[in-house]
Amino acid sequence: MIEFGISRFAYPGGRDVLRGVDFTVAEGELCLLVGPPGAGKSTLLQTVNGLAPHFTGGTLEGQVRVAGRDTREHRPQDLADVVGYVGQDPLKGFVTDTVVDEIAYGMEQLGLGPVAMRKRIEETMDLLGIAELRGLPLLELSGGQQQRVAIAAVLAAQPAVLVLDEPTSALDPTAAQDVLSAISMLVNEVGLTVLLAEHRLERVMHAADSMIWLDGTGRAEYGKPAELLAHTSIQPPLAQLAKAAGWETVPLTVRDARRRARAEGLSPREPFPSPSHPARAALTCENLTVRYGQQVAVNGVSLQLAAGEVTAVMGRNGAGKSSLLWALQGGIPSSGELSVDGEDPRALGAAAARRVVSLVPQTAADLLYLPTVGQELAQADKESEAAPGTARRLLATLGVELSGDEDPRDLSEGQRLALVLAIQLAARPAVVLLDEPTRGLDYGAKARLAEVIAGLRSAGIAVAVSTHDVEFAAQVSTRTVLMADGDIIADGETRHITTSSPAYSPQMAKVFAPLDILTPAEVAAGLREVEW
Repeated sequence: MIEFGISRFAYPGGRDVLRGVDFTVAEGELCLLVGPPGAGKSTLLQTVNGLAPHFTGGTLEGQVRVAGRDTREHRPQDLADVVGYVGQDPLKGFVTDTVVDEIAYGMEQLGLGPVAMRKRIEETMDLLGIAELRGLPLLELSGGQQQRVAIAAVLAAQPAVLVLDEPTSALDPTAAQDVLSAISMLVNEVGLTVLLAEHRLERVMHAADSMIWLDGTGRAEYGKPAELLAHTSIQPPLAQLAKAAGWETVPLTVRDARRRARAEGLSPREPFPSPSHPARAALTCENLTVRYGQQVAVNGVSLQLAAGEVTAVMGRNGAGKSSLLWALQGGIPSSGELSVDGEDPRALGAAAARRVVSLVPQTAADLLYLPTVGQELAQADKESEAAPGTARRLLATLGVELSGDEDPRDLSEGQRLALVLAIQLAARPAVVLLDEPTRGLDYGAKARLAEVIAGLRSAGIAVAVSTHDVEFAAQVSTRTVLMADGDIIADGETRHITTSSPAYSPQMAKVFAPLDILTPAEVAAGLREVEW
């Protein structure tokens, strides 16, 4: 269905992004695209519908054929009836104002009649669980809801090939599973061919028929996921378990890993609980409430964030997590009491509020507005009343070296996140709030971010991380708060909260249940042979 025969692809004035990509993705196959940041994943995806090079520019030597059509000769609009494409940022792809209009738009362009369109709209909304959103404005949706609408808009046109770039990055665990189950059903039952790039491999690798590994040199390797994952530098939790246990192939599901561990009598020692020490409350809120018109996003929440503690804030899309963080930062109107080291950030100016509590939003680039990295860092020092060079030193501490002349828009997601963190930390806040910080990050970048958060914790800073990434939450947090419909429905030790919830339990907890194991690092540290 998708025939890759790319000798080389390069952007104007740049190195070869792709070289010697030569294989075929068969009809009805779900193919997973994996590689480190900058390896060319998005470029390879864009060659399938002709965005590269027709829209992006660049030189393509060789060819890509989709359903027999050469993408060099067919522009994206000529392939719209065959290929559906969903990029990393749904908002950039929206062309209408409401959910139902967006789902209908693609079918209108293909000339479908109103009866067929209405039927497909209803079927697709039911398939992706978004029927209740039908009349809502797209800008009022959460990031995860926008992502599901973008996928629905493409699926409703019933393409033969579906290309997805990070389709679950903004979805909570249950919603991600629902979306992937719907896609898998279409693969298995109607022969849809899917090419999917994803950083959170633990969510998708069980459903993949094949895998493409881009190693960062421009070359691609095509094969079975269980075999490729055993030697790639991208290591999801089950691959880390396989390495610790000495397995030659990687189990693709928790069930397979659990069976293999049982068969070999493998079980890690349960980690001893760390002693708890009373900590000073850096932030306190009482009856904090956020309303958007008649909608209550945060419903009378009372919460304390302790100095030197990392709290994970989790819950389904639309539960109120982002609204809670913005309210704690004082960035949106709220009622109720709020105090950070005795000050209410809502009563302070923007610069003063940053020195009390800092927030890194879901899209870190929203805080970058100057043309160069150097100017952003210098402005951060000025606004924070910090010594010149403070933000630059913080950036180096985060393990990122950037030229002062670089344009922030040209940075990778991980580099932008590090830059914004350095800018925010220059103000020396008592509380740091991170909203979906792992979106778009690979395992290596997440490991570095975990080290940064550990450093903040050691420095006595209170950290709250809103995330759908259960593996990351298990790695960095000691406390977890679960939200639903604007309320806090659970609050306690991460090890207890996550292992008691199938939706928010990390893979190691599922493999070794009923033991309270959270991470592959804990497995590697305590693995031993026992009788099960």
